[in-house]
Amino acid sequence: MELAKIFAANQTNLVLAARSEAKLIELKNELAHYKVNILVVALDLSQPEAAISLFDYCNSKQLQIDYLINNAGFGDYGMFVSGNWNKQEEMIRLNIQTLTHLTHLFLPSMVKRKYGRIMNVASTAAFQPGPLMSVYYATKAYVLSFSEAIASELEGTGVSVTALCPGPTESGFQNAAAMNESKIVKGRKLPTSKEVAEYAYKSMMKGKVVAIHGFLNALLATAIRFTPRFLVRKMVRVIQDK
Repeated sequence: MELAKIFAANQTNLVLAARSEAKLIELKNELAHYKVNILVVALDLSQPEAAISLFDYCNSKQLQIDYLINNAGFGDYGMFVSGNWNKQEEMIRLNIQTLTHLTHLFLPSMVKRKYGRIMNVASTAAFQPGPLMSVYYATKAYVLSFSEAIASELEGTGVSVTALCPGPTESGFQNAAAMNESKIVKGRKLPTSKEVAEYAYKSMMKGKVVAIHGFLNALLATAIRFTPRFLVRKMVRVIQDK
């Protein structure tokens, strides 16, 4: 939502895709005063054919997509052994498969035009294993590695790829992941979605490859590389616990 506001304020036409058509229309109406064209697509991006459906929709409208923001994703909290498999599978499809497929679909036309920006929303979770959120952390590690790799492949093409790595952020994520009681978020003053979105937009427009929001988050992501793996696992388990 906050990213949509920033793009609209910068006079960028929008295609907004998410599950709730009512919320999308509400956001479209909220952004009407910016006088940009806004199309809404009610679509569950965790479904296998979602990426091709969105791509076909854009082609049917003869739209030129200059910016692709792969922002949709969710997490789950708890022991993997007792977790709901359907939810884990849906998370993998949304956080990994749809993100990768959308990138593959929209990237060729950007390269052909020699201009484009792609932002894949990873997380500070990407830098280490995450006991109690094992699949989520693993999906974000994929997003970071994938984004860095194709950013290298695209050097000199006029197209950039940014992996946005926010830490815990004030949004609906914690409720959806049922992790409000974990030490990593409980009682903490978290940055707002607006603050993270503003940082993300600037980083993407500059073509920054890995964008870690917040000095402390960047420091921790760097420090982890010099910490023994067994200690990293123990530390993450402690802060993730209730």
